[in-house]
Amino acid sequence: MSRMIGTVSMGVRAPIIREGDNLVEIVTNCILEAMKEDGLQPRDRDICAMTEAIVARAQGNYCSVDNIADDVRAKLGGETIGVIFPILSRNRFAICLRGIAKGAKKVVLMLSYPSDEVGNHLIDLDLLDEKGVNPYSDVLSLEKYRELFGYIKHPFTGVDYVEYYSNLIREMGAEVEVVFANDPRAILKYTKNVLNCDIHTRARTKRLLWAAGAERVCGLDEIMNAPVNGSGCNERYGLLGSNKSTEDKVKLFPRDCQDLVEEIQAKLLEKTGKHIEVMVYGDGAFKDPIGKIWELADPVVSPAYTSGLEGTPNELKLKYLADNDFADLSGEALRDAIKGKIQQKDGSSLVGNMAAQGTTPRRLTDLIGSLCDLTSGSGDKGTPIIYIQGYFDNYTND
Repeated sequence: MSRMIGTVSMGVRAPIIREGDNLVEIVTNCILEAMKEDGLQPRDRDICAMTEAIVARAQGNYCSVDNIADDVRAKLGGETIGVIFPILSRNRFAICLRGIAKGAKKVVLMLSYPSDEVGNHLIDLDLLDEKGVNPYSDVLSLEKYRELFGYIKHPFTGVDYVEYYSNLIREMGAEVEVVFANDPRAILKYTKNVLNCDIHTRARTKRLLWAAGAERVCGLDEIMNAPVNGSGCNERYGLLGSNKSTEDKVKLFPRDCQDLVEEIQAKLLEKTGKHIEVMVYGDGAFKDPIGKIWELADPVVSPAYTSGLEGTPNELKLKYLADNDFADLSGEALRDAIKGKIQQKDGSSLVGNMAAQGTTPRRLTDLIGSLCDLTSGSGDKGTPIIYIQGYFDNYTND
């Protein structure tokens, strides 16, 4: 009888991680204890993953609102700055906005609509149609937005983000003006000094702004990309991927963690005799059907992973084989024929092969990171370590 269980993703409990903790020892010991407790047998090509949050915490990679303010002031002049395309998040962006506003005299806050980059909606699309608003071309003032749409609260958080962000800016002593547009160049009517806060489209936004005559352009990835007064930093991503730590402090995305995953892999090999892949994961990618959020607030799903997780899936679609190549077979004959077809794979790419159509065209780290993110959750499960078995199995594995 073939083994009946395929991929299994398990949350592993861990102690609360503090700055300076040895994650190599902690993660390895948690995995070994979980194996001992549940009788789990390690296999080659199992996967051990840890959330980026515990890596950044162990690194002590933090900065303060004042650090952000100093960096913004130095890079954008400290007068009127345009802050464009931020995501709508109390955890992800609000604390950053406090620092940004503290580093300026006036903030022109330009929000994309009907939603932010990761899917948080300001306005329902049907309502845009009803009011005759074209999001591709129309620039709305705050007054026009209120006249057309009133005070809209997020369905899950109950927050009117327009009001919330405006109040945050005023609390930090800056004047605020709010506009709504989707063309980054619209901000240049208000100021030539721009901080673009989009994540995955940031390179294009910067290019368009420079070409349109901006005087200073800085992405969120360029704020806190070096230490400020002894703070933490992230050389590659700056404030992107950061989270609120306290009312005055931000936890930055982890830095320099390739050595960490390789050391954990070596330690697990030493303890188990098995070659286990290791990765650090952040936000996955999955769309909520009600709130419409896509997640994806981190600049990458995985900032570090071992080499066995490089690449994309190279799989055949079983239902295609069953309905086409082996449509005249059933039962044991069908199973044996499909197994034989899978066993014929030689490792070469199946891109363009009809029998591979419909398989998910994403990188392994993005797929596995999404699985990990869903498994660990973001609340009080207490499982920042994920252990996955069977991910690289196929129909031929018994």
